Amino acid sequence: MLSKPAVQTETPLKTTTKNPKLFYFVAWRWHFYAGLFVVPFLIVLSLTGLVMLYDDAIEQAEYSQIINIEPQTTPLAPSVQLAAVAAQYPNTQVKQYLTPPAPDKASRFAISNQSDAALFITVNPYTAEVLGEINRDESWYSLANDIHGTLLIGDTGDRLIEIAASLSIVLLITGLYLWWPRDKASKAGFLKIRFNSGKRLLWRDLHANIGVITGVFLLLFLVSGLSWAGIWGGKFVKPWNSFPAEKWDNVPLSEVDHSSMNHSQSKEVAWNLEQTPMPNSKAQLNTLHAANSLNIDQVVNFALANGFSRFRVNFPSSETGVFTVSANTMSGDISDATQDRTTHIDQYSGEVLAEAAWPDYSLMAKFMAAGIALHQGDMGLANVIANTLLCVAFVFIAISGVVMWWLRRPKGALNLAAPPLPQNLPLWKSASLVMIAVSLMFPLAGISLLSVLLLDFILLSRVPVLKRLTD
Repeated sequence: MLSKPAVQTETPLKTTTKNPKLFYFVAWRWHFYAGLFVVPFLIVLSLTGLVMLYDDAIEQAEYSQIINIEPQTTPLAPSVQLAAVAAQYPNTQVKQYLTPPAPDKASRFAISNQSDAALFITVNPYTAEVLGEINRDESWYSLANDIHGTLLIGDTGDRLIEIAASLSIVLLITGLYLWWPRDKASKAGFLKIRFNSGKRLLWRDLHANIGVITGVFLLLFLVSGLSWAGIWGGKFVKPWNSFPAEKWDNVPLSEVDHSSMNHSQSKEVAWNLEQTPMPNSKAQLNTLHAANSLNIDQVVNFALANGFSRFRVNFPSSETGVFTVSANTMSGDISDATQDRTTHIDQYSGEVLAEAAWPDYSLMAKFMAAGIALHQGDMGLANVIANTLLCVAFVFIAISGVVMWWLRRPKGALNLAAPPLPQNLPLWKSASLVMIAVSLMFPLAGISLLSVLLLDFILLSRVPVLKRLTD
């Protein structure tokens, strides 16, 4: 990633069999161009990721008076708490009940109002006192999530972020190649920080070694994050790995899918279930069943009797809808993805119509369930601490890359200072195969690579003010 100090010459780097850095400069050039695009996105994603990571702590600080309660011996039935919410919010529909996460925490009921905001009402489970409301759409999490996903500019932002994430994989591949020791100079900085060898080597060692050490984790973040992207996630990976509703025998299916249970921008439904159709209740026309339809207490007692501990209950959204009991890492109910579980219950007969749990997931769905949970820091305190350190490291890697460019740029020259491109370069078969594979797996990365190739050939390598003055 380093070169000798630039001098004022325009002699291109010649291709000879005696030049061991022939492909090194090619990898460096790709690393440079990918970095130009990725750096600002990596900083934005890391900083917004930190805000989202500490959502619980931020919410606790902001709403402590309506979240924390004095624990007592026995909580009241959920139906009593529900009645208190209905009495105070008469013109709304209760959509969801969330069990208290601890004895000293409030219950929550999600309601829908005219603004369709993600509004949660907190209730003291021991007294049924309505404590207050939390508007998730106006939270720091919601703002950070919008920036993290769309840059506040909708689908255009989603595509830009997907391109940045895809090109980050190119950065990882080329960065690993550049870091791999092949001579005395590179071996001297192999997993070492040379503090007494000048600024350029110091920043190179910090950038390269921290980048390689955190590279596997960055790849996990990128792939799991791309699973939400509009093209790679929404059009390719998620449809292929959505839970097949056909596995539920003789169950009538709704025209709406599981994503209908999400609240605004908050993702609560397991990733591989979002596009799966919801089941319908079977007995909606049976007046006997309708007269004795389930209530919230029966559903909660069923959940407790069937192994659920901390969970949420989604109410039927229509006369044909179902009760849904779920506990998964996506919504933060649990911290172990292998315990993910979603159960649908006929609202009239109480029959279990369908269930999807970890053993039912495909291999890719399992990877995404665990990967997304790790990505969001949902697997406990150690996960939160690790993600904090990683986000800080990613910001440092991005900034240090800019510092390295600044230190090595030609003094007094106004250009990009891109690494030189060797002339008459033979086909680098192994690298070409890798880049083709990346382009096929991540379409927007392929489009971006092709665009940069054309831009480099037509403009960057031909206009003196844009190309780097070579060594």
